[in-house]
Amino acid sequence: MVRFNLLLLAILVGCALALVTSQHKARKLYVELQKEQELAKRLDVEWGQLQLEQRTWAMHGRVEKIATENLNMRVPPSSRIQVVPATAPEEQP
Repeated sequence: MVRFNLLLLAILVGCALALVTSQHKARKLYVELQKEQELAKRLDVEWGQLQLEQRTWAMHGRVEKIATENLNMRVPPSSRIQVVPATAPEEQP
């Protein structure tokens, strides 16, 4: 009977240690998940800011102003403009 009780005690201690270990791992994973979610939020905000910055830099008026002032570019007269029609690429045999 004593052996049986010691066996049950050993199983109980083993189960208790397994429970504590699994809870500890679950808490560590939850903390890691929270950190990754916070990082995802920060990256999402940064992505939005970068998209806004890209739209600002690519505004037609800004590009035209830089081309005119810094690069001394100008719109050519209409007599020098040629429109090239878009054609489908030829298939190669």
